Amino acid sequence: MISFWAGSAIALPDLDLREIAAGIFVHQGRNELPDTHNRGEIANIGFIAGERCVAVIDSGGSPEQGRALKAAVAARTTVPVCYVVNTHVHPDHIYGNRAFKAPGVSFVGHHKLARAMAMRAPYYIEKASRDLGHALTAEDFVPPDLVVQDRMELDLGSRTLTLTAHGPAHTDNDLSVYDAKTATLWAADLLFMGHVPVVDGSLTGWLKEIERLKAVPAKLAVPGHGPAVSDWPAAIAAEERYLSGLADEVRAAIRQHRTMEQAMETVGISMRNDWQLFSEFNKKNVATAFAALEWEDD
Repeated sequence: MISFWAGSAIALPDLDLREIAAGIFVHQGRNELPDTHNRGEIANIGFIAGERCVAVIDSGGSPEQGRALKAAVAARTTVPVCYVVNTHVHPDHIYGNRAFKAPGVSFVGHHKLARAMAMRAPYYIEKASRDLGHALTAEDFVPPDLVVQDRMELDLGSRTLTLTAHGPAHTDNDLSVYDAKTATLWAADLLFMGHVPVVDGSLTGWLKEIERLKAVPAKLAVPGHGPAVSDWPAAIAAEERYLSGLADEVRAAIRQHRTMEQAMETVGISMRNDWQLFSEFNKKNVATAFAALEWEDD
């Protein structure tokens, strides 16, 4: 049996967790750029507890946050961690992995995650040292033992999680997690709330994956950034409007024979006030979309 502390929240150094549904605990990250103040600890992370064991969903943006999350699990339940699910390769979701490396713990990820980790690790290590003050090594990049090709079920004991490997969207290695027991969809960075969506995969692919996600019979959804929401699938509408608007405006710019640089100055501007960190990411999103869409009719 699971042994929980009374109440719905627990405070640990640098980590607050909220039980959003029975046995599902979420730490909500700040909608900020990673820096030395927040140490890159900006993503939503947490865990799901069954009667047999626990699945950690994303391990955190720093080794220290990973250790804090591990301590939080131990404070909340007497059952061990058996899985660490990395929803994609971005640093704010994987830098805590090493804290959970132990016998009996399997790391789970998209079938393209290991390759993405290997390709990005040298750059991430250098950037983490320069921008965040993290002294990372290759040992901090723990690749998956279990890879999800399409779908996979994880049995936690009287609780089964369904993991779905998505096509290129936010990245080319996105996973979502669905808990049928509470009808909770952990969408991770396939869903942004408040924080402007960030395209590091495929804009058109993301729009296709949104259609798949909307069909999930969820009562709760956990984004990668921003608060958990109960109005699913309506909650993903703002993200869909931004991404579809971006696609429409980029295509229009291409038809008008505008350059990428010109498009970056104007595309999406009407949506500026709808999103946090818009100025930091919108131009990058336009550039990514432009590079892909300028060839779609060839």
